[in-house]
Amino acid sequence: MTRRSPLKPRSVSSAQADGRVIRHHGRNALVETASGERLECTARKRVHDLACGDRVEWSPAGENQGVIERVLPRASVLTRPDHRGRPRALAANVDQLLIVIAPEPEPTAALIDRYLIAAELMPARPVLVLNKTDRLTADTRTHIDALLAEFAALGMPVVRVNTREPGALQPLIELLATHTSILVGQSGVGKSSLVNALLPEHDIRVGELSEASGQGRHTTSDTTLYHLPGGGELIDSPGVRDFHLWHIDKAELAQGFCEFRDYAGRCRFHNCRHLNEPGCAVQAAVDAGEISARRLESYRKLYAQLEAAEERLGEY
Repeated sequence: MTRRSPLKPRSVSSAQADGRVIRHHGRNALVETASGERLECTARKRVHDLACGDRVEWSPAGENQGVIERVLPRASVLTRPDHRGRPRALAANVDQLLIVIAPEPEPTAALIDRYLIAAELMPARPVLVLNKTDRLTADTRTHIDALLAEFAALGMPVVRVNTREPGALQPLIELLATHTSILVGQSGVGKSSLVNALLPEHDIRVGELSEASGQGRHTTSDTTLYHLPGGGELIDSPGVRDFHLWHIDKAELAQGFCEFRDYAGRCRFHNCRHLNEPGCAVQAAVDAGEISARRLESYRKLYAQLEAAEERLGEY
């Protein structure tokens, strides 16, 4: 059965009370109604921080047009800081965050840590997706295998895919079938190529790695929600070369490290920050080989960065 494109508005036969934002830019949004019809909407001034995936109430404002009156309560939200460090919603009502990496640009554990923190705080299930497996070399395979093993040890699902081999996407298709998922990751890791392979009837512009910098070119300008043929929904977000957490509170940071949970309540002090306090159960777990020393060091670096960011904001 041929599926309709979620990017093309359809005529709305009657007013609907609620809908779903499947694409938006600024205050303008493409809304899918409860009956599956689509219309272009503009948000009221009182509606702030609209996000792809939001469930909204709207009212008609002409043929194929409407006005978003309010955003309904969110089950989850993925945020990232704007240029002033203020949190801005990127996607809402997502229950699975797919962290896409590839042999190039070279993935780093620190960046995956930050995405994993975001998933824990949303909350959403994180999945690590290694794309472009056909481009692995002997040198990159050793590094990436070790990286995947570290996060798999945390209980994080890991899938390996590429878009060039028949059937290579099946593990990913099965993971997507019953979820609303969002693809995140650096520019150039092939998120748009994955969307093209999962939704071949859509033409998502695909970019190549910049030869000069080794960094990917942005190919997606608007965050967009797609309905998948095999079930589930997929949100394609603008590629990011980095992902910062300046907008979260220091007290939230430890919640983003799932392996700390069983130990944090055993610290000598109830307000232990897991930095250099005596009797820290998390540090003791690292010393006993039960928690990765790299992960604790990553936590401490992020904590110091959040402190520095708070000091900078306090100067203004």
